[in-house]
Amino acid sequence: MARFVTIGEHLIKNQEGFPFATGGLTHLISSIRLAGKIVNSEINKAGLVDDIIGKLGSTNIQGEDQQKLDVYANRIFKDALEARAEVCGIASEEEDDFVAFDDQACKDGNYVLLIDPLDGSSNIDVNVSIGTIFCIYRRISPRGEKAVLGDFLQKGREIVAAGYIVYGSSTMIVLSTGQGVHGFTFDPSVGVFYLSHENLTFPEKGNIYSVNEGNYPFFDDQTKSYLKYCKEHDPATNRPYTARYIGSLVSDFHRNLIKGGIYLYPATTLKPNGKLRLLYECNPLAFLAEQAGGLATNGKTNILDMQPTALHQRCPLIIGSPSMVKEFESYIN
Repeated sequence: MARFVTIGEHLIKNQEGFPFATGGLTHLISSIRLAGKIVNSEINKAGLVDDIIGKLGSTNIQGEDQQKLDVYANRIFKDALEARAEVCGIASEEEDDFVAFDDQACKDGNYVLLIDPLDGSSNIDVNVSIGTIFCIYRRISPRGEKAVLGDFLQKGREIVAAGYIVYGSSTMIVLSTGQGVHGFTFDPSVGVFYLSHENLTFPEKGNIYSVNEGNYPFFDDQTKSYLKYCKEHDPATNRPYTARYIGSLVSDFHRNLIKGGIYLYPATTLKPNGKLRLLYECNPLAFLAEQAGGLATNGKTNILDMQPTALHQRCPLIIGSPSMVKEFESYIN
């Protein structure tokens, strides 16, 4: 039997291609891997341990109800990252402001990390796949000092590495350091992530569209027209497309990456700026999409070219197989 390659071995083998390769990025990703394993263990107890599921009774800065595991996951990732001292600070969807670490070793760190600790957490109670989304930037503030806001408000084009962890029928880390997209599946019997999906790429075109059609009355006319196109019968273009919507962004993106498809969370009359967060959700997945041959847009601009102006900035997101995203853009334009 061929020997499995661990995520650590894969990173070390390829770190010569990392910008400013010093091994620090490999150590940083190792801390994310460790935190992911801890969170995965806790998620697997849902339904058995009463005090880890359900709402906490508080809201985050976006006004959304925080689940108990939201707060738990945020703390685990924050602690793991501070302990490894490769990042000078983090920004999290669950924090009102960015966190600049005070420890001098952290102040010397080369990187900042932005994270959605538990995407789709409202699905925990019903045993639906959820995930963690993250991206890493090189800091722009001087080393040796505390992180500043500008370190986090960088365009997606400046991302050094991005990925997500999907906690599903199996637990996977899907990761890119700018050299393609690779998937690593967790083997719980030995506690190791092994390379299982090398060089993941979006199919040029799929037959899946993922959208919350409950928002249909609030979409603009162009988006409505595109959705009608998706439902039309036309065997020559493999339509109608199949509707698949989980309500967990990581899960919807992961399925479309494997099978081909398009995910849409466009602007609505109720949310003209979209719902998803540019820094914690849109940018990391847009980076992965482009590394996998896909596309990501807000309907007008490539996601990675947008200049962030606030930590919790919202953004419409249309992402997936390139020809399907271009189809959508043809309706918008």
